[in-house]
Amino acid sequence: MSTQWQTLKPSDILTSEQSHMLRQRSDIWGFWLVTHCWLIIAGAMVLYALFPNPFTLLFGIILVGGRQLGLAVLMHEGSHGMLFKTRGFNERITQWFTAWPLVLNVYAYRVRHMAHHRFTRTEKDPENYLYTPFPVAKYSMMRKFLRDLTGIVFVRTTYGIFRFLWGEKEGRGKRLKDFYAGPLLLNGLMATSFFMAGRLDLFLLLWLLPMATTYQLFLRIRNIAEHATMPDLVNPLKNSRTTYAGFLERITVAPYYVNYHIEHHLLPYVPCFRLPAIHQIMLAKGLGSKMELQDNYLEVLRLNASA
Repeated sequence: MSTQWQTLKPSDILTSEQSHMLRQRSDIWGFWLVTHCWLIIAGAMVLYALFPNPFTLLFGIILVGGRQLGLAVLMHEGSHGMLFKTRGFNERITQWFTAWPLVLNVYAYRVRHMAHHRFTRTEKDPENYLYTPFPVAKYSMMRKFLRDLTGIVFVRTTYGIFRFLWGEKEGRGKRLKDFYAGPLLLNGLMATSFFMAGRLDLFLLLWLLPMATTYQLFLRIRNIAEHATMPDLVNPLKNSRTTYAGFLERITVAPYYVNYHIEHHLLPYVPCFRLPAIHQIMLAKGLGSKMELQDNYLEVLRLNASA
């Protein structure tokens, strides 16, 4: 049983009728979310292709980096089996169109992430390393952001994953094939398509460059917001954080309802597009004053860079 449910159970939040209604998944929603994400990426590329200038390039790098985080969020949704109602769609589309483009594997991610849910912010949480360094001094936070935006974190992370997969000689080939075959195929097809169209620059500038820079920054801020510098590591209302997100935050650091993180941890079987409804139910039950809530992501960063 999840450590989250030892003090607060789903039945303390939802009636059986509400639980049945809100846990319903949807293929239509799944297709819409994935399509929406890729349409914005395509739109940023088309804008730069039509009006090539430093402003549209910078705008595209920011927008695509935010949607790459969006793909990661949708991969997370698929790892819970909630992106699509139909299992085949959930497994294949999540892998092919959200994980592989980012050189990730949803099955490997699922194993680690389920342990994160079961042991949230305990010593057994495999994702603790993302949160334990905080809070930090402001200059330290700025150095982290600089490493994100200069590609240093991307190179370190990519090398670290490869080194882990290389590991022991036994099974090395299978590990590398299982992890890299799909991502290399998909990104290779993307690069080839752009090359054949005479616009390889779009792939380099508005896919690989955002992946190495803005995506890394937005991913870090998202991770900080979810579990860093928490007031109570045992209380499920206080060891995760829900952060209200405005329009600019939703297109960068908080795509696809990922900011409703307390709600997700307490009810991980509820699809992301229903999390705002869960939030309102929790507020109506008087839980708002007991939850770790922040008004915006700037406040979260101030909290985590106050030293």
